[in-house]
Amino acid sequence: MAAPAPMTTLDISGRWTMNKTLSDDTTDVLTHQGIGWVTRNAIYYATITLDINHYKDSTGVEHIDIKQTLTGGVGGTTELRTLDWVERGHRDHLFGSVVGQSRRVAELSSIEDEFLAKDWDAEGVKDGVVESYVVNEEKGWSARQVWGFEMVKGEKRYTRHLRFQLDDVVLLKKMVYDYVGPVPAAA
Repeated sequence: MAAPAPMTTLDISGRWTMNKTLSDDTTDVLTHQGIGWVTRNAIYYATITLDINHYKDSTGVEHIDIKQTLTGGVGGTTELRTLDWVERGHRDHLFGSVVGQSRRVAELSSIEDEFLAKDWDAEGVKDGVVESYVVNEEKGWSARQVWGFEMVKGEKRYTRHLRFQLDDVVLLKKMVYDYVGPVPAAA
């Protein structure tokens, strides 16, 4: 389902499911991240749901908290993003020890990677986009994402553009999400 028309990157709160028909297959990214075959296949066949809570704290700093679940309520990853570009370490059961940082980018022209900066809907990103950068030093990979809204097959969609790198391997992927509705109170 399309994102609500008035929604912008100032508040992406809601329940979203990855639309695997419209998204690029990310199995090769998971392989290069060192995720095992069984887990990769479970992710490939599962419905991935994101419960997103986007808010500002008492000092005005933006936060995006994301709880990911797979089909049947199987726990996925949790992303706690603070949009201040400060590096923060995190240990994840899937991706291991990573260091990440996130921020709001006001102008798409300041994003150097062409893939990350293209296809955005002007109205959907009028308040900027969200940029996230994560590094796993132990495994040697990095992932830069830009989040926003774009028109996909004539509908406004929440999307993430991903640039994954491991040594000389660079993978460019787009993930497209369906809006389900507000996050249920018990989520």
